[in-house]
Amino acid sequence: MWTLLGLLIGTVATAQELPHASPVPGGIAILPLVPDTEPAPVVHFADQRVMVMRHDGQWQAVVGLPLTLEPGPQTVTIRDSQGKARDYPFTVQSKEYAVQRLTLKNKRMVEPTEEDLARITREQAIIQQAFSVWTDEALPSLRCLLPVHGSVSSVFGLRRFFNNEPRQPHSGIDIAAPVGAPVMAPLAGTVILTGEYFFNGKTVFLDHGQGLISMFNHLSRIAVERGTRVTQGQKIGEVGMSGRVTGPHLHWTVSLNNSRVDPVLFLPEKK
Repeated sequence: MWTLLGLLIGTVATAQELPHASPVPGGIAILPLVPDTEPAPVVHFADQRVMVMRHDGQWQAVVGLPLTLEPGPQTVTIRDSQGKARDYPFTVQSKEYAVQRLTLKNKRMVEPTEEDLARITREQAIIQQAFSVWTDEALPSLRCLLPVHGSVSSVFGLRRFFNNEPRQPHSGIDIAAPVGAPVMAPLAGTVILTGEYFFNGKTVFLDHGQGLISMFNHLSRIAVERGTRVTQGQKIGEVGMSGRVTGPHLHWTVSLNNSRVDPVLFLPEKK
């Protein structure tokens, strides 16, 4: 078991490392496929293209599992260079996530107006499009840096209630830090979108390649522009309180094959 506390932004990721496997809803399944002497196969899960990494002499499928996925048998489909298809079965285990209850003073963040709802609908389409981006980029490592120096105040997957109203599960982790604290790119990537949204506040999206997208919310300042290529550890913004918040923090979401997964799985294990 690893801990987030004490992770430093200066930690160096080791090449060719995969994330921690956790085949549960909101987790990651890692499936050995074929020898890496063969061309990389094309892999799909639930109609989404899946990341493939070379590791330990094999091509490995790195599959993001949605929080809504039912435990039980699942399959990915691979196609080789000749177009032949083959199914690879795996099993998704069950996991029970904790409940979190929060009180918000701004009632509009719990009961938006009709005008707010129209804005939210427009923004959700934009955000979903960002999470759907795919680029054929070879990734040497999937071990991330913690994007801001601070303590984790809310973990992934919490079943959330705002003012006793049920809402979507927590799709990332919250890292408490003071307003203005620098937010760093956890991996190298390209800025594919920036904006200010009703719930998320000032936001940056990074495309790390092969369906791996990071989203950073509630910023006070955005320090990069769309299309910018950033290196691991480069500053992309500053912590703030924009959007739906109860205090200053960074919300960090990681999306893999368009499934929101636990960012902790991408962090190095604390020794």
